[in-house]
Amino acid sequence: MSRGPQRFRQGDLERALRGATKAGVAVARVEIEDGRIVLITAGADDKPSAAEGEKEQNPWHE
Repeated sequence: MSRGPQRFRQGDLERALRGATKAGVAVARVEIEDGRIVLITAGADDKPSAAEGEKEQNPWHE
């Protein structure tokens, strides 16, 4: 008995994460439902990931 068609593959998730990282977007969480891959980005209050490195804070955002 087969499991049915795959809704997504590991490569699909890897491409989505690589694209977000290359665009400079910090991903806080990934949700996979009904074959959809949703990347939840880190908000302004969240700390950027170590991969992004340290960025200088803008004094206007305080």
